[in-house]
Amino acid sequence: MLLRAASGRKVLWQEMLRHELLDASEDRPVVIVPVGSVEQHGPHCPQDVDISIPYHLSLRAAEAIEEFPVLVAPPVSFGFTHYNMGEVGTITLSLETFIAVLCDVSRSIWANGFERIILLNGHGGNQQPTWSAAVKLAAEDVWPLALTYWTMASDELAAWSEADEGSIGHGGEWETSLQLFLRPELVDMSRAVKDEWRLKFGAEVGRYATFPERRREMRHGVMGDPFAASAEKGRRLFSVLLERLVALCREYHDIEPPRYREFGSHCP
Repeated sequence: MLLRAASGRKVLWQEMLRHELLDASEDRPVVIVPVGSVEQHGPHCPQDVDISIPYHLSLRAAEAIEEFPVLVAPPVSFGFTHYNMGEVGTITLSLETFIAVLCDVSRSIWANGFERIILLNGHGGNQQPTWSAAVKLAAEDVWPLALTYWTMASDELAAWSEADEGSIGHGGEWETSLQLFLRPELVDMSRAVKDEWRLKFGAEVGRYATFPERRREMRHGVMGDPFAASAEKGRRLFSVLLERLVALCREYHDIEPPRYREFGSHCP
């Protein structure tokens, strides 16, 4: 999945030479860490859906900003997805390992002098653990910003959904649309199926009462309707996501990260 900016400009952390990283560190850079998972996404989508989307967003945002450095760190491709282990292809980390990996990656980037870090997540099961990693690091005065990409466009998802009622789903309307836009050669719509969602509570109560994920029980591992997907929907959503990620990077560049003690403390 190693891609480069179309302009040819270096934006990948691992490709930078020593002096290039040193120079970048002097200009209030933003470092985006794509975070995702490797897991089944139904019969029609590849295993790396959840890392491919934040990775493409990160590259495009880094390419779009020329006035200061935006670097893309090596992606954290493995996530917390034990509940998909019932489907072939899924690779998961334990909860503790996943949080530890995010913390160590963030600490390392911070220790190199890069203090504006975005953990850009693309997997539902990573949302709370990624936030937990950020909370854990804050107590050490290390401040990554934990962000899950679809929260940047919740209004648009709700307004534009024809089938999945604003949910990002799992191999459904929106993830399939993004794949059809970004990597149509890896999608086989002739194999697409729609599974019925299985919920413990009714629709109204389920809005605020949910259990942690369990082993998925949909017949084909799909949550949502891939038949409502299109490359044009994917392009439209990706454009909004990119615009908002670029706006975030620009604001992040202009501010100082928080500090654990900004207003004094009675505690040592």
